[in-house]
Amino acid sequence: MSEISTRLIHHPYSPPAGFAAPQPGIHKASTVFFANVAAMRTREWKDKSGYTYGLHGTPTTFLLEERLCTLEGGLQCLLVPSGLAAIANVALALLKTGDEVLIPDNAYGPNKTLAEGELMAWGITHQFYDAMNPADLAQKISDKTKLVWLEAAGSVTLEFPDLKEQVRICRQHKVTAALDNTWGAGLAFRPFDLGGDGSGRLAVDISVQALTKYPSGGGDVLMGSIVTREPTLHMKIKLTHMRLGLGVAANDTETVLRSLPSIELRYGAQDAAARELALWCQARPEFAQVLHPALPGSPGHEHWRALCRHEAGGAASLFSVLFDARYGSAQVDAFCDALQLFKLGYSWGGPISLVVPYELESMRTAWPAHLARGTLVRFAIGLEAVADLRADLAQALQAMA
Repeated sequence: MSEISTRLIHHPYSPPAGFAAPQPGIHKASTVFFANVAAMRTREWKDKSGYTYGLHGTPTTFLLEERLCTLEGGLQCLLVPSGLAAIANVALALLKTGDEVLIPDNAYGPNKTLAEGELMAWGITHQFYDAMNPADLAQKISDKTKLVWLEAAGSVTLEFPDLKEQVRICRQHKVTAALDNTWGAGLAFRPFDLGGDGSGRLAVDISVQALTKYPSGGGDVLMGSIVTREPTLHMKIKLTHMRLGLGVAANDTETVLRSLPSIELRYGAQDAAARELALWCQARPEFAQVLHPALPGSPGHEHWRALCRHEAGGAASLFSVLFDARYGSAQVDAFCDALQLFKLGYSWGGPISLVVPYELESMRTAWPAHLARGTLVRFAIGLEAVADLRADLAQALQAMA
């Protein structure tokens, strides 16, 4: 290499301070420079007072973490590569051989398979409880129980539990309560202020999100977050985060930062569209049951109504349908294949509407008594015109006949 390489790499120019724009600057780093050896030896990464290495944070990741704390009402936040990574980080930080974790039977499937796989292999036991029966949760908590997962609404079938009572039970038994808050996104309800009085006396201990969904909003980023309010609990999770080497890319962080200011607008628009389409489906004879927390008669509607915002912005973009029993799985598959605007694909919260047929029998320990018998399909509503989505559903139903 010639001297020009050295001069380019070690160029003395630094831009002047004071630049401000709508989007924050993006800092990319694995290596972080120190002014001297003393700074290298004394700089602290645990409290965000300085920078030591890219995995431990940059101005870009710190900024997103603080904004997510504001969104959810927390005080500390960690970023991880996915929503599942957030769940795994919490489990590995808080559980050891001989401990037990309780998980709702209607929880996000990979949370359950993590318990059945790695956690079980490490001597950590688990039980699945009925999210719609607080007494079942209370009965299953034992001295071995160190972590209880909560989820509102439930995965795929969207039952809304009595979250306040579940947290009260965890408090009575002095067990850590962790909420998968991806559905609520910090907008439908406040996980650290379930009582709604600002005191925080009734609150979850941990709230995790798949930022892949609403905070990203584009269907193009994988990321998760872990938000807490108690410093000791946060540090326990953070040290495991460090030992696992979990980190997120600056460009992905930039994408979420860019999308975050519009999250409330997008969430509200998708919520309103989902409610309208769910009501339309409820009037169709092809469907035996429509599952949407804001619909009267949907499992847990009364708990949703007691906790969440009632206007658009309090019920997310998801709803599921159970087809009438006269339709077999092949006919339901044909319905899904006939959809044009709804694309077959996992996840939700992005601009394009999605559809997924599920085999519920493989996802639950037993068929829930509150659900009709039939093939289940979940819709995730994007940002298309409701009239166009309704027409797409209608033509697909005709194709199924």
